[in-house]
Amino acid sequence: GDNLVPDYITRVMEGGFYGWPWFYMGGHQDPRHLGAHPELRDKVLVPDVLLQAHSASLGMVFYTGSQFPKEYFGDIFAAEHGSWNRSRRTGYKVIRVPVRDGVPSGEYEDFVTGFVTPQGKVWGRPVGVAVAPDGSLLVSDDASNSIWRLSYPAK
Repeated sequence: GDNLVPDYITRVMEGGFYGWPWFYMGGHQDPRHLGAHPELRDKVLVPDVLLQAHSASLGMVFYTGSQFPKEYFGDIFAAEHGSWNRSRRTGYKVIRVPVRDGVPSGEYEDFVTGFVTPQGKVWGRPVGVAVAPDGSLLVSDDASNSIWRLSYPAK
């Protein structure tokens, strides 16, 4: 459906179990697999950062540049491709996830938006994100066949 199963960004732990395909968000059973593997319910790790279902974060990078403000160093930037099979659009943006001492904060903020017109027409679908040698961010967009360069002005 439109709101299940949520997308997420999380740390990957050795031996960690994240539920797929039987559970999500801890011990929530996927309705397509009712009653399957009850012994695993209490072993599911809860993700660090929850995103709307169908956001489709395809590419992400930890910021290692020096162009953006220093508080961005080590933060996650993720390209959300969006989904064609949700009744109300979500994704179609680049988000920033603050990371402190190697742990995501649990929240995210929209960093680059505007890939959907007010009329609902999609003209951009972010796919990948990379840090350029000069510290700017590069975002690939497979709807417009573009690579966008995001820079931060020097003060």
